[in-house]
Amino acid sequence: MTTQQPLVFRWGIISSGFIASAFVKDVLLDPKTRGVQDIAHKVAAMGSRNVEGAQAFVDKYAGSDGSIKVYGTYAEVYSDPDVDAVYIGTPHTLHYLNAADAIRAGKHVLVEKPATTNAAEFRALIALAKQYKVFLMEAMWTRFQPVAQAVKEVIDGGELGAPVMIHADLSGDFDIDNIALTHRILDPKLGGGALLDLGPYPLVWAIIALYEHTSNNRSKPTVSASMVKTPLTGVDRSTCFTLNFPELAAQALLSCNINVTACDTSATLRFRNGNILIPKPLYCPKSFTVQYFDKPSSGEVRREETVHVKITGGGWHFQADEVARCVRDGKLESTVWGHDKTLLEMEIFDEARRQGGYKLPEGVEQVV
Repeated sequence: MTTQQPLVFRWGIISSGFIASAFVKDVLLDPKTRGVQDIAHKVAAMGSRNVEGAQAFVDKYAGSDGSIKVYGTYAEVYSDPDVDAVYIGTPHTLHYLNAADAIRAGKHVLVEKPATTNAAEFRALIALAKQYKVFLMEAMWTRFQPVAQAVKEVIDGGELGAPVMIHADLSGDFDIDNIALTHRILDPKLGGGALLDLGPYPLVWAIIALYEHTSNNRSKPTVSASMVKTPLTGVDRSTCFTLNFPELAAQALLSCNINVTACDTSATLRFRNGNILIPKPLYCPKSFTVQYFDKPSSGEVRREETVHVKITGGGWHFQADEVARCVRDGKLESTVWGHDKTLLEMEIFDEARRQGGYKLPEGVEQVV
């Protein structure tokens, strides 16, 4: 009997920052440790601002693998014939340019969140990816993790009834009074502030619970937002945004802050017949608790179940598996995190910034 060999999916890595290192370390783990038999990942090329930086990255995070080609430009990664897809982990104000260059070179693209600085940029990337017939996905890693998948199954099971309200927050104390004004979280030229950096994480839980809900029919919400901006650089220090889903008669109250620590319970998904509680870290939870009421909206918990999951690695590899399978199967977008969800995300953020009066510096947005 012949054993089918897994697809070896070859990555080109753009940038040598923290998020790229986390991605590389995870994709190089043995996929069997997460029960994956059909996919294996290989880093084929690494691009940085110079060859020395690229080699240092490979030495530190990829075991000094001599088969990995190191480049001092991103363009060389895009043109490498041994690269199937490019992972883009640069600052988000560079995502559009980097992704567009990779797409024009005929590469499939996984681009970090937020995928772009605004909705117009992502619409342009969608059109470009369709033109060149390549796969494009935002790296919304949380959506592919076991807890998110399990929570989705509980919601779809229907026992909790109709959704009512989603509360979710991701905050982090960046000690903004004592860091450089050029730090990514403070620099408006890098899209600094809470919304673009942290906002995708509370939003993903609202998308799972409300936008993806079968009764919503993919209807978009209305947005009401407010911001508190830091006088240091004018970026948003705190942002709250409320999403109203008329099809569901449900809301999401979402927030993000860069000067306070995260809550122990980072998301509460409230339904007529119970709640789902998501602990921190909101971006990669290792458990969740489902509370079932004795009768609708009573608030009296008759049964409570906590589910724990064990993840080998940091949780970044699940999205890589999705990209490889989609490319293998000839898909140009994921059915789990499709273009519509990233576009919705960017439209919500555009509107939140408009209402909050946060305009990015001239020239930052490449498409408007």
